[in-house]
Order: sequence, then C-alpha cells, then structure tokens
Amino acid sequence: MSVPQVARKLVTAIPGPKSQALEEEHHKYVSAGVGQGMPVFAESASGATITDVDGNRFIDLASGIAVTGVGNCAPEVVKAVQDEVAKLTHTNFATTPYANYIEVCKKLAEHTPGDFPKKSVLVNSGAEAVENAVKIARKYTGRSAVVVMENAFHGRTNLTMAMTTKSMPYKRGFGAFAPDIYRVPFSYPLRDEFGADGAAAAKAAAAKIELLVGHENVAAVIAEPIQGEGGFIVPAPGFLSGLADWAHDNGVLYISDEIQAGFCRSGKWFACEYDGVVPDLITTAKALGGGMPIAAVTGRAEIMDSVQPGGIGGTYGGNPVSCASALAAVKLMEDKDLPARAAHIGEVADASLKPLVDELDTVAEVRGHGAMIGIEFVKPGSSEPNKELVGRITKRTIQEGLIILTCGINGNVIRLLPTLTITDEELTEALDVLKEIIVEESAK
Repeated sequence: MSVPQVARKLVTAIPGPKSQALEEEHHKYVSAGVGQGMPVFAESASGATITDVDGNRFIDLASGIAVTGVGNCAPEVVKAVQDEVAKLTHTNFATTPYANYIEVCKKLAEHTPGDFPKKSVLVNSGAEAVENAVKIARKYTGRSAVVVMENAFHGRTNLTMAMTTKSMPYKRGFGAFAPDIYRVPFSYPLRDEFGADGAAAAKAAAAKIELLVGHENVAAVIAEPIQGEGGFIVPAPGFLSGLADWAHDNGVLYISDEIQAGFCRSGKWFACEYDGVVPDLITTAKALGGGMPIAAVTGRAEIMDSVQPGGIGGTYGGNPVSCASALAAVKLMEDKDLPARAAHIGEVADASLKPLVDELDTVAEVRGHGAMIGIEFVKPGSSEPNKELVGRITKRTIQEGLIILTCGINGNVIRLLPTLTITDEELTEALDVLKEIIVEESAK
C-alpha cells in the first residue's frame, strides 16, 4: 500500500490478538444469526475513526450504518447523554411525560418537508417506525394494502420482512409473512428500461399497482428516496414525485422511508427533497439519535391524530436519554450546516471515484447524493454483478485500515457512509486507499 498512514494507525496484524480472543467468545456466546462484518472489535471511537481493542485505528466509512453522522462520540452528544442520565433514565412517556420528548417532536416538525401542522411518535428503531407508519396509514385511510418497491429494505420484523425484497439473509426460513404487501419496480437508471426517464418509470409502477391491487384498496405507498440495502440506488428524477402525485390523486398516503438517507446524509435534510416530494408520513431513525437508539414517525397532524390513544407508542419509545442525544445531534446538524458538509463530501468522493467508471471495466457506476455513495461492480465486459470482486476489495480494506460496508440485492455494491464531520484529509486518505485497492483487485 502506497498511501501513508496518517488518520489510520495499524500496529498489529488484522485481526490482532485481543480481537482474535474476543472472536472466540463471540462464537461461544452470541447467536450465529447475528451478522459480523468485521474481524475486529471496537474499544473507542472519535470523530471519523474507530480504535480496536488492539490499538489499531481505522477510518470509519460506515458510521454504524449511517448512525453517527455527527461523528463518533461527538462531545456535545456525550455531554447531553451524561447530563440527562444523571437526571432521568426512564419513566415511559405515556405514563409520566417529560419535556425533551416534545422538543424532539418540535424539531421533527421543523425540519421535515411540508409547510403544514405535523406531529410525531417516537419509537426505538427504524423497523418499528415503519411498522407504526403502516398502522397509522391503515387507520387513517380505512384500507389495508401497502405498496413497496423492488429492492427495498424496511427491517427484520415480520411486517417489515414482508416489505423487504432480499431473501437471504433477511427472510429465509422466517415465513409466513404479513399479507397485503404488493411490490412494484423502483427506478434503477443503470439497469431498467426507463433509464433517466423517472416519470415513465413512475407511470409504469402506478400501472402495476392498479393491476395488482387497485388504488381503492391501497393505504400507502412507501419508498426509500435512495435505496439502502438494495444497492444505494438513486431513482431517476421524476420517479418519486410521479409516484407521490399518483398516490395523492388516489387518496393513497405517500410514506418516505428516510431511515438511512435522512438527517443531512444526502446533502439535504431529507433525500426526498431532491425530487420535490412532500410525504404524508416520514420515518426516521439512525442519525436522528447521534448514536443512541431512537426513531420516529412524523406526518400531517390530522393523519397522526387519527389513531386512538394508546394505539401507537411503546415502553421505551422516546427514552429521555435518547431524546437528549437526539436534540444535541440535531443542534450539531444545524450549527455545523451538515447538509452542506455532506454535499461537499459527495463532491470530493465523486472527483476521486467517478473516473474509475471510464478507467476500469469492473466499475459500472459511482452514484449517490452527498455522503451516501455507492460503487457498483460488474464482471469485465458485461453487466453481470461481481460479488466476488467486492468480497476481495472489502477483505483488503479492513487490512488497510478502512471500515466499509457492502449492499445490493446481488452483493455487488460498496457503500460509503462516512461521518459528516470527517476532515478532508481523512476523507482523501480513505479514498486513496480504496481506489488503490479497487485498481489492484480489478486487475486480477
């Protein structure tokens, strides 16, 4: 590796002896059903780096799957958590309410798209947010059918598994699944017949909805504005807005699943803004909490209020410590203008990586918005997905001090999710390492 170690610091072989010892404990006590992407175990983290138990320091291009957007262990978030946990650990908001739950809902109303009264419910995870959004949509509309997109990922509960496309590992052996879920094509400009014509792709999707179920039976259409696990697929302009227009014309609620793309990651507060979409309901999680578990459903007040008291919520939803963390994280997003920072990260990454499309016959596309970047790999001279190459690349990146994730229905996409506070120097070092590995592995 020709790239000097500056932000990275590798002091042992990867994995080091302490990580190897923990790996044995992991296999002994943790269910094999819990995935493990990295052979190292974290001990501490700061900003854009993670240090393992052996003292190796890695540049973090995963952000805990888009969670630590404001940086690992951001001091402002740490202080907010420490202060709150000394005052209040838990009461259950429905039993004995507290102020910072309301403050988080106010921030959600302020930053989510739409100039109309909005209300929220706070829950624990993205999948729980999606489940509640579906419940709310069904209650408000009096309809039961839910339309999802091909290549979608919405979670691993029974309902959200039904809404998720990929079988292995998320669904295999776990059926039967929740009924009344209908799947239509998502715009995939690299591979579908419509290419950059998002309006035509939306028209085709709407026609399939009418064919499969009929609009009069549909409670909601839900779409990720940038598909996450599906492959960091950015739909063609006009697709999401066309789908949302069809929904509104037919009394169907439009739900934007912003769990991975939301809260500044895409270069805007919410990625649906790129296509001018104002959703009826929006689901958020991940970056909202700055590293603590919290999620939300936010929507038009009349829709959110259609549910009977006690119909949504939960024991831990909107925990006061998580709310304190969320408020500190959102303040950092505001004060540091993290949408603009994410857009800058995207520009730097594009300048570094997009030339690979012309230089290598294994790189089909570099795509994304802001700091949500996907690199799709194919077999030379074809459009066939190249999962094997991605496996070789990611095996080497951890050895060279990068934490990187993959995605895609066929496992042939590398996704980059750096913290939004990563410095230009850290980002450039990481991109230079990744590029060198891609070039070398593509030549084999």
